[in-house]
Amino acid sequence: MLSAMTPYLLLALGMAIVLGGVIWLRLHPFLALTVGAFAIALATPRGTLEQFAENHSAAQIEAGKMKPDEAAVLTRKLPGTPAAKRVVAEFGKGCAKVGLVVAFAALIGKCLLDSGAAARVVAVMLALFGPRRAGLAFLVSGFVLAVPVFFDTVFLLLVPLAVEAARREGDGGKNYLFYVLCIVAGGTMAHSLVPPTPGPLFVAEELGVGIGAMMAGGLAVGACSAAFGYCYARRAAARFELAPPAGDPASALDDKDLPPAFWSFLPVLLPVALVGAGTVYSTWKPDGWAWLAVTGDKNVALGLSAAVSFALLAKSCRGDRERLRAASAEGLSSGAMIVLITAAGSAFGGVLAQTDIATAIGGMGGSAALALPVCFSITALVRTAQGSATVAMITAAPVAAAFAAGGGLGFHPVYLALAVGCGSKPIPWMNDSGFWVVTKMAGLREDQTLRTVTPMMSLMGVVGLLATMLGAWLLPCA
Repeated sequence: MLSAMTPYLLLALGMAIVLGGVIWLRLHPFLALTVGAFAIALATPRGTLEQFAENHSAAQIEAGKMKPDEAAVLTRKLPGTPAAKRVVAEFGKGCAKVGLVVAFAALIGKCLLDSGAAARVVAVMLALFGPRRAGLAFLVSGFVLAVPVFFDTVFLLLVPLAVEAARREGDGGKNYLFYVLCIVAGGTMAHSLVPPTPGPLFVAEELGVGIGAMMAGGLAVGACSAAFGYCYARRAAARFELAPPAGDPASALDDKDLPPAFWSFLPVLLPVALVGAGTVYSTWKPDGWAWLAVTGDKNVALGLSAAVSFALLAKSCRGDRERLRAASAEGLSSGAMIVLITAAGSAFGGVLAQTDIATAIGGMGGSAALALPVCFSITALVRTAQGSATVAMITAAPVAAAFAAGGGLGFHPVYLALAVGCGSKPIPWMNDSGFWVVTKMAGLREDQTLRTVTPMMSLMGVVGLLATMLGAWLLPCA
């Protein structure tokens, strides 16, 4: 009985260390994940490693991803590999998977903000939807900008514009709360569902899901959740009142200082288009289009987008090389920290996989039916306990990967990744940095945020899970 429960005991050990380290000891997520990875690696018995090597090799051979001689080497070497080397090897794999993509995404986000391209995107959206549909404009702007830019930054960019829009309408700014909730509804879903933001990118890599499939699924499920959030925002704004913060009106956007609309949208849409085209090529392989396989690679696509955004920033700097250097260095520095966290999460997930948790979960009766709600629930539990949506996704991804590796799902593993992303929405409260950004920047009291933003985001996650389960039923794509 003890040996049969070993994978679950090791999973419990790892989760306890990560959550305990982040919540009670206030450790940085990188340290908590790294300590958890070493603890699992040291506690995994040799017999369990042997069993994992055999099961994993057989599965890889059957899938055509490993040759018999390679499997023999893995089966022979892995059980005798020291714990530290196994952790370091998995950490290196994580860096290889997401390092360049996260660095490029961080650079894109910083360049969009400092060049004025992000402000241009918002101005175009407001002009496109018109004053009567300003809430929809904020919703779509938040969703589009949160693809390459972190949620906190998107909110900081858009909330002054929401203040200005509410004041211009008069009536005491009665639509201000509606605009704030629309920004949250749009930005929060893209942050957890659409690469190249680190959370969905890491989960997709952990589950072996193509970035194109993750983008398509994230956009579809995110649109459903954001639509619900828009409806919820209308009802909440009618029930609760919130006046715009006191102070001087925000300065209107000066169009002459902003980049053209085409170049402002290009860094956001280019990687989606290139990766999507690469996915289509890999499926159909038409003659004469082999170059799409190159440009469709996530690293190349994000690299090209980063080059465009950097050119926009360089033009806006007007020869100020120091400003250009400082802005790009700041963007890359923020990306480096995310790379460390995601690589540590990869190490944690890698050594957890070596406990043969996939075989244990695959042997559960009805595991396919339970997979999506279980992955959602685990992510939601971690998010509620420690606050960070990204850390919650990184922590829960190995469990989702175990369901995928166990086989017999009956649907594409992208749905597991989407369930994890939706699970990172409940329940935002005082331990979440985003909670305080929204509260302080929007001029809300803590109880107002708990009565409006918290239930909206939590329910959006549930709606996303329902949309994911419906998609897995109607379009399993297995």
